Amino acid sequence: MKSEAIKTKTEATNPVDKTSILKLLLDVGPLAIFFIMNGRAGIFYATGAFMVATVISLVASRLLFKRIPVIALVTGVFVMVFGALTIWLHDDTFIKIKPTIVNCLFVVILATGLYFRRPLLKLALGEVFKMEDEGWRILTMRWIGFFAVLAVLNEVMWRNFSTDTWVTFKSFGIMPLTFVFMLSQVALIMRYQIPEAEPEASEAKS
Repeated sequence: MKSEAIKTKTEATNPVDKTSILKLLLDVGPLAIFFIMNGRAGIFYATGAFMVATVISLVASRLLFKRIPVIALVTGVFVMVFGALTIWLHDDTFIKIKPTIVNCLFVVILATGLYFRRPLLKLALGEVFKMEDEGWRILTMRWIGFFAVLAVLNEVMWRNFSTDTWVTFKSFGIMPLTFVFMLSQVALIMRYQIPEAEPEASEAKS
């Protein structure tokens, strides 16, 4: 019993476990490779490396965690399609507009679910967060706004700045912005969180 208590206390004081680190590496890895290859060999070789790294990341996620996140899967499909067009037509416009199209797609999907009063975030994250329906509605609206902002930012970056600047923004700008946005939603999640059912008195005594 004492060893279990110590283990529980240790886990509580170390919230960042190996699983979280692996997931972060799988998310950041392809972007880091994209950035490095762009600096060394140019956008077209970087696109090819990005495609390969994305496939490896998805396969690793399936093998390690027995599932592939929906957002990662959708993004991966678009990476393959627009990456192939970029290399085949030798036109980097395709890989540059990919984030815009993906983010707009997420806006449409989430907005459609909201219109039909079926917050799709609840279907995707309902096992992680237990919230009231109003909380899911507000959170969905905020994600819609965030994806729309990302789409606009991507358009501004690739249309007005150099390819190297756009690659840097894509590799090291999107992830921090997403992380900050997610942290800013903690208060909302806590406000509408449904408390877990308290154990019955008989179970507590036993």
